[in-house]
Amino acid sequence: MKKSLMAVSVSFALLNMSCIAQAAGDIKAGKAKSGTCASCHGENGNSMMPLFPKLAAQNVGYLVRQMHAFKDGTRSDPTMGAMVSGLSDQDMQDIAAFYSAQKVSKNALPQINPDDLDEIDDNDALTADEKTAAKQALQDQQKARVAMGYDVYRNGDLENEISACIACHGPEGEGNEPAAFPALRGQHADYLMKTLTDFKTDVRSNNPDNMMHMIAKKMTEEEIKAMSYYVSVMK
Repeated sequence: MKKSLMAVSVSFALLNMSCIAQAAGDIKAGKAKSGTCASCHGENGNSMMPLFPKLAAQNVGYLVRQMHAFKDGTRSDPTMGAMVSGLSDQDMQDIAAFYSAQKVSKNALPQINPDDLDEIDDNDALTADEKTAAKQALQDQQKARVAMGYDVYRNGDLENEISACIACHGPEGEGNEPAAFPALRGQHADYLMKTLTDFKTDVRSNNPDNMMHMIAKKMTEEEIKAMSYYVSVMK
């Protein structure tokens, strides 16, 4: 079991706490304005596509900050840049208020790679019982990843100087609204893995004080996958 990093990482939660006061968003207006977002993010912010993030129940401050980042180019994405280019500050507040008020959908445990299952089925050297056992081993590996992700999320990794995610993203993955730290619970595992990998490889650059860069660069591929699996099934 990894040693807890709560004492070390709690300081991160105190950073970037000042937020500029903005007009409150209107949920009803936000629903009307979010129509073009639905094709990728779902009608109520629960995207059905694993590489497109769920926006439901996301913190308003985080959503507004990301829309501004797409608009001013500090976060690069051609599609999102075009989508937000015509939005006013009030539009962003309204859209964020709408999505924040929605309930995030639950995820099942990420599925085993079908190619791995096919490889077992196509292996004529294995008996039927051995194939069943091999498939069960893959299922057990998935569950073990979730357990590892629980440990990384809540305790971090003191030896490798990886901060506990709980310090900024909360015990239930609810995030931190005043600091505009995002809610993570129920997010797609594939999207989380991509995001952490983008931070690790400097593909994504917009984050306060480079916190996520510093953390993600120290995470192994397996830790990224494990943490993403765990967060995706948080309730």
